[in-house]
Amino acid sequence: MGEIEQKPTPASRLGAPENSGISTLERGQKPPPTPSGKLMTVKIQMLDDTQEAFEVPQRAPGKVLFDAVCNHLNLVEGDYFGLEFPDHRKIVVWLDLLKPIGKQIRRPKHVVVKFVVKFFPPDHTQLQEELTRYLFALQVKQDLAQGRLTCNDTSAALLISHIVQSEIGDFDEALDREHLAKNKYVPQQDALEDKIVEFHHSHIGQTPAESDFQLLEVARRLEMYGIRLHPAKDREGTKINLAVANTGILVFQGFTKINAFNWAKVRKLSFKRKRFLIKLRPDVNSSYQDTLEFLMAGRDFCKSFWKICVEHHAFFRLFEEPKPKPKPVLFSRGSSFRFSGRTQKQVLDYVKEGGHKKVQFERKHSKIHSTRSLVSQPTAPNSEVPKQSPQSASLTFGEGTESPSGQSCQQAKETKVCTLESGLHQSPALSKSPPPGSKAADGATVVPPEEEDEEEGGKDGIRPSNPQPPQPSTGSLTGSPHLSELSINSQGGAAPANVTLSPNLSPDNKQASPLISPLLNDQACPRTDDEEEGRRKRFPTDKAYYIAKEVSTTERTYLKDLEVIASWFQSTVSKEDSMPEALKSLIFPNFEPLHKFHTNFLKEIEQRLALWEGRSNAHIRGDYQRIGDVMLKNIQGMKHLAAHLWKHSEALEALETSIKGSRRLEHFCRDFELQKVCYLPLNTFLLRPLHRLMHYKQVLERLCKHHPPSHADFRDCRAALAEITEMVAQLHGTMIKMENFQKLHELKKDLIGIDNLVIPGREFIRLGSLSKLSGKGLQQRMFFLFNDVLLYTSRGLTASNQFKVHGQLPLYGMTIEESEEEWGVPHCLTLRGQRQSIIVAASSRSEMGKWMEDIQMAIDLAEKSNGPAPELLASSPPDNKSPDEATAADQESEDDLSASRTSLERQAPHRGNTMVHVCWHRSTSVSMVDFSIAVENQLSGNLLRKFKNSNGWQKLWVVFTNFCLFFYKSHQDSHPLASLPLLGYSLTIPSESENIHKDYVFKLHFKSHVYYFRAESEYTFERWMEVIRSATSSASRAHILSHKESHLY
Repeated sequence: MGEIEQKPTPASRLGAPENSGISTLERGQKPPPTPSGKLMTVKIQMLDDTQEAFEVPQRAPGKVLFDAVCNHLNLVEGDYFGLEFPDHRKIVVWLDLLKPIGKQIRRPKHVVVKFVVKFFPPDHTQLQEELTRYLFALQVKQDLAQGRLTCNDTSAALLISHIVQSEIGDFDEALDREHLAKNKYVPQQDALEDKIVEFHHSHIGQTPAESDFQLLEVARRLEMYGIRLHPAKDREGTKINLAVANTGILVFQGFTKINAFNWAKVRKLSFKRKRFLIKLRPDVNSSYQDTLEFLMAGRDFCKSFWKICVEHHAFFRLFEEPKPKPKPVLFSRGSSFRFSGRTQKQVLDYVKEGGHKKVQFERKHSKIHSTRSLVSQPTAPNSEVPKQSPQSASLTFGEGTESPSGQSCQQAKETKVCTLESGLHQSPALSKSPPPGSKAADGATVVPPEEEDEEEGGKDGIRPSNPQPPQPSTGSLTGSPHLSELSINSQGGAAPANVTLSPNLSPDNKQASPLISPLLNDQACPRTDDEEEGRRKRFPTDKAYYIAKEVSTTERTYLKDLEVIASWFQSTVSKEDSMPEALKSLIFPNFEPLHKFHTNFLKEIEQRLALWEGRSNAHIRGDYQRIGDVMLKNIQGMKHLAAHLWKHSEALEALETSIKGSRRLEHFCRDFELQKVCYLPLNTFLLRPLHRLMHYKQVLERLCKHHPPSHADFRDCRAALAEITEMVAQLHGTMIKMENFQKLHELKKDLIGIDNLVIPGREFIRLGSLSKLSGKGLQQRMFFLFNDVLLYTSRGLTASNQFKVHGQLPLYGMTIEESEEEWGVPHCLTLRGQRQSIIVAASSRSEMGKWMEDIQMAIDLAEKSNGPAPELLASSPPDNKSPDEATAADQESEDDLSASRTSLERQAPHRGNTMVHVCWHRSTSVSMVDFSIAVENQLSGNLLRKFKNSNGWQKLWVVFTNFCLFFYKSHQDSHPLASLPLLGYSLTIPSESENIHKDYVFKLHFKSHVYYFRAESEYTFERWMEVIRSATSSASRAHILSHKESHLY
C-alpha cells in the first residue's frame, strides 16, 4: 500500500526497456517519496480517448499523479501537458502540482480528469520526440472536432487529409470515403470530402510521423491554434473573450483577434474579485492609461485565468522555475500561487543533453504499423524532424492552396549540420550525424529567424531575477510597437510564416536533417570563414561582374512578382467565378508573354554569369566577361512587348473599377492578398513591369559610367541604355499617374468614414503620425495630406484594423505657423483653416520640417485650384461647428478608443501591417516622393545576417522593396518567411567596440533592436547601403523634383 499501482504500459507490452519518463525532474533527481495514507482512484482520459485508472494517496501533491501519467506514457517532454478537470463549482481548472490531490478532486468517482496539451510552443520543431508530436496531433484532432480550432474549409480539409494519411496510410479513394463516412473530424465534414480526398492523394509515401509533423505545420499557422477562450467584458460592457498564448495575452471578439499584449510590455497581472487587471509598462511616446480592466463572470473564473497567465509567462519566458516566496510572519496578502515545473528552456536543454532513451509507442487510431524512429539504432542526442513529401511540398499551408506551378523544393547536394544558437537561450539542434562522405560545416552556427532584444516583460510579484528571452518563432509577435521582424505576409495578420519544407527531412532518411526552424535549411547554413574566403577567391572581383549579378538577382525577384499575377492569381481566379471575363482578358494575356520573355532573359543572364565566373573554359578567351550584348538583345526584344506594357495601366483602372462595383470581387481580391505569396498589395504587382524598366535603365547607367569608352562592352551598354531610356520616356507620364492612382486605392482600404477618396485630380502627398493637442493633452493621430484636403484619423477598435476619420481640413485658405513658444510643446504647429484650427506636434524637428514644407506646398496648390474641396466624410460634421465643439467631439471619441490605444500590435484578418500602421507605431511619416524613390530603389540578393547577441552568420535571400526587407530561405521560395519594415531604423557601420571583425558589414537598429548584415563585395555593400538609406532617410523635395522633371506635384 502507499505505492502507485503499476500497470503494463504500451511500451512494456512491446518489450521496450523501462524509462523513468518523469517529466518535471532534472537529470539525476529522483521522484519525491509518495506520502502514505488512504488511496484514491483517479480516472484519466488520454488524448486517444482511452481511460486509465491511477491509485494515488489522497495527501499526495498533484505532481505525483501527473508524473505517474507521464511515466505510464513513457513521455519525456511531459511539461507541455497538464491535467484538467471540473472542480466542485463546475469550473474547468488545471490540477495544481503543489496542492494535495484530495483537496482538489473532491469526488473522484464522479470526475474524469483529462490529460491534454497545456502549453503550445510557437514552433512545433521545438518538440523533439515523435511521441510528443503524436500527442499534439491528437490534441489538434480533438480541437477540430470540438470546434475550438476554427479555420477556412481549405485549411480544414488539409488538416484532415494529414490525419487520414496517419490513420489509414496511402491514398485509396474507396477506402478514403469509407473511412470519412465512419469518422467525423469536423462538423459539416461531408461538404469537404472531395477536398480532403484531393489533398490526401498528394501525401503518398508519407509516414505517420511525417503526417503528424505536417499536421502541426498547418495547424500552428491558424489564429485559433492552442487558444482557449475565457468569456469577459471590457469597461463598456462589450462581450469579448480573453486568451493566453506563448507571446502574451490576447483579446478576441468572437473568433477574431482584436488586441494583443506582449509579455515584454506587461508589467503586472492581478485580479480583484471578478476584475482582471493588466498593468502595462509606461510608454514615453504615448499618453494612454497604463492599466486595463476586464470583467469576468466571477472571482473563481478570474483567478483561474490569472493562474493560467502566470504559468504561461513562467514557462515560455523564464530560464528556470521561480523560487517560492517566503511565508509572512503575521499576515499574508495576495495569492501564493506560483508556477511549478520546468520551463521550456529547461525541457529543451534536458532533451538536448540526451537525458532520455527513445522507446516504442503505439498509435491507437492508426491502421499502419508505426514505432518511434530509430529504435534499434544508436541514436544521437537530438531527434530529427520529419520531412514533407515532395508531392505536398508546394502547398501554402496558411491558406491550404496548391501551387499552380507545382514547384517542390530540390534535394541538397550535400548535407550540412547546423546548430541553433540564440544568445544564452539555446534550442537543441534537430539533426543527427551526417553520413560518411558528406561534409559538415564544423563549428558553423545558425541563428534563429527571430531574436527579440526587447525590454524583458516580467510581472510584479511573479517575475524572477533571470527572465528568459522569447523563443525562436516563425510567427509574428503580436503586440510589438515596432512591428516585429517576423510579420509574415504584411496584410495577413498574425500568422506567422508559411513554410514549404525541404523534402529530404525524414526520420527514416540516412541523410542529416538540417531543418531547425523554417529559415534554416542547407541553403541557410552559414559558411565557415575558410569557405567564404575560398569562394571569394574563385569568383571575379570586377565591379562590372557584380553589376551584372545584380541584374540576375533582381530579375529573379521580378519573375516571382510576375508569377503572382500570371500563375497564382490566374489559378485562383480560374477556380472562382468572381471576375468578369472582360477583366480576365485584359489582365492575364498581357502578363503571360512578359513572364515567358523574362524567363528566357533570366536564363541567358545566368548562363553568361556562369561563363564569366569561369565554370567553363570560355572565360580564358575573355569573350564572356561582359553583359551589354545580352542586355541590348533583350531590351530590343522588349520593344515588341510595348503594347502589353501600355495595357497595365488600363488593367489597374479596370480592376479597381470592377472591385468598386462588385462586393464579391472585392472579397475575392482581399482573400488573395491574405495568401503568403501576395506579400505586397495586389495592385502593386500590376505596376511591376513599368517599374522594372527603370531598374534596367539604372543598371545600364552604372555600367556605362564604370566602363571606359575603349572597353569592349561599352558600345553595347550605351546602345542598350539609349533603347531603354526611350521606352521609359514614353511610359513615364503613365507611370506617375498610375502610382498616384494605386496609392489612393491602397489608402482607401486603410480608412473608414470616406465616401470619395479617389476622385479625378486628387493627389496624395504625405501620411504620418502626429500628436494633436486637445483638452486631454496630446493625442496620437494619423494624418493624410492630399493636394486639396488634410485628414486626421485615429486607429479604432475594429476587426479590420482600419483608421477612423475624425475630421478634415480643406487646404483652401489655410495658414500654417510654428507655435512652440505659444503652447510650450516641442515641434508644435498651428493649422488655421477657414472653419477650424488645430494644434499638432511632430516627433522631431526634422519631421516637423517635412510636414511644414509639404503642407505649405499643398496650400499653394489648393490656392491655384478652383475652390474648396468636396466633403470626404461619410457622416461629415456640420460646417458651422465651432472649434470648441470640434475639440469636445474629439475628446469623446478618444474615450471610446482609450483601451485600443494600449495595443502593442493588434493582428486582424486584414490590413494589419501596412505602411500606414508602420508609421503609426514608429511615429514617423512617408511621402509620395519617398514612395517614388522606393520604386526605383529595389534590390535582391544573398546576405549574411547576425543578431546582436549571437555569434553565427545566417545566409538568407533578401529582397528590398516598399521600405521593407523580406527574408527567404532561398531565391526559389515563392513567398517570404519574414519581413522587417525599415521606416524609423537607423543605418550605420559597426564600431570597433562591437567586435564585428568582418568586411562589408552594415548595421540596422531601432531602439533596442540591432541587426548586422554582411555583403559579399564592396559593390554589393555600397548598393545595399544606398537602397536602405533611401528607406530610412527622406531626400529633400527640391532634389527629387529636379530628378523627376515631370513629377506629379
